[in-house]
Amino acid sequence: MPILEPDTEQSMDVILVGSSELSAPASPAPCRGLLAHEIRVNQRDIEDVCICCGSFQVHTQHPLFEGGMCAPCKDKFLDCLFLYDDDGYQSYCSICCAGETLLICENPDCTRCYCFECVDTLVGPGTSGRAQAMSNWVCFLCLPFPRSGLLQRRQKWRGGLKAFCDRESNSLETYKTVPVWKREPVRVLSLFGDIRRELMSLGFLESGSAPGGLKHLDDVTDVVRKDVEAWGPFDLVYGATPPVGQACDHPPVWYLFQFHRVLQYARPSPGSRQPFFWMFVDSLVLSQDDRRVATRFLEADPVTIQDVCGQAVQDAVHVWSNIPAVRRFPQALGPGSPRRIVPAGSGQAEDKAPRPGTCQAGEELFSPPERIFQVFSTELTSSL
Repeated sequence: MPILEPDTEQSMDVILVGSSELSAPASPAPCRGLLAHEIRVNQRDIEDVCICCGSFQVHTQHPLFEGGMCAPCKDKFLDCLFLYDDDGYQSYCSICCAGETLLICENPDCTRCYCFECVDTLVGPGTSGRAQAMSNWVCFLCLPFPRSGLLQRRQKWRGGLKAFCDRESNSLETYKTVPVWKREPVRVLSLFGDIRRELMSLGFLESGSAPGGLKHLDDVTDVVRKDVEAWGPFDLVYGATPPVGQACDHPPVWYLFQFHRVLQYARPSPGSRQPFFWMFVDSLVLSQDDRRVATRFLEADPVTIQDVCGQAVQDAVHVWSNIPAVRRFPQALGPGSPRRIVPAGSGQAEDKAPRPGTCQAGEELFSPPERIFQVFSTELTSSL
């Protein structure tokens, strides 16, 4: 799990002795059970209610469906929406980004899930049970009609989701999902460490494919801009410090500076809409001062990620990246993961929770690029 920052100052209510002003009454606790009553009976506009928790303290609008969203649910949505399990489906509900039991959409081009509580609250009581009994359940963003009970998808929700993330995240740029038939293989520049095996196991490189999909360089001392431009363009630039204990000809911070230099050569031109991702991994060899330098040069905060296989913590790394799932990755390893189910007649395994003993870091780190680039059919079993 990530190293925790120093405890932030906790807020507290203060009552001034002798004050003639009464403290403001606390806002009523959100109650999803009253959501349908407020909208249907009290004629409250659904945009004025958080469809994730029922709160009336609306901060923004839900990007996928008509309805409001409070600030805490917005933060949870940004943290969890881009998390995927090793079966390729979203880790949490597409509406509330929580939920204990999830329905999986069976559209082959869809990876979305919906929790029982959202489905029963917003569509109608008992809807989740009926959906579970169906032989081929299709979710609310894939259905040909836009409304199901109180749940109505927004027009142009794909563009709305990108605009929502760009507006609310204030840090990471989000690229539009590319239709399956338009996706192309990812082009990778791998510095210092060769990640061909990892990319192949994750499906980003085809077995036996031409080496043009991955350019690996151990030494970049003599590499100049025209070299990178001739090899590219690239969709992903990856770099890493040597593992602990491995003999190397350069100090650890040299790898950081060389990665940053080559990264500038590989970046798309200003204003380009080409999806472009980068990742720098420190195998715990950079000093604390070096990590501060990395944060300043790369303009991103690091995330500490532990390699968890089953119940064992095998290793840990510091990761700087512009991939959204990297910033949100630690939550995927936390307790209380929802139970994943598919409709009874689908013929698939009912419980879609991650398999015990499977290393999940690799596939989690590379979400959502898998929604942009072509992914070849393969077993996701490796870890970076």
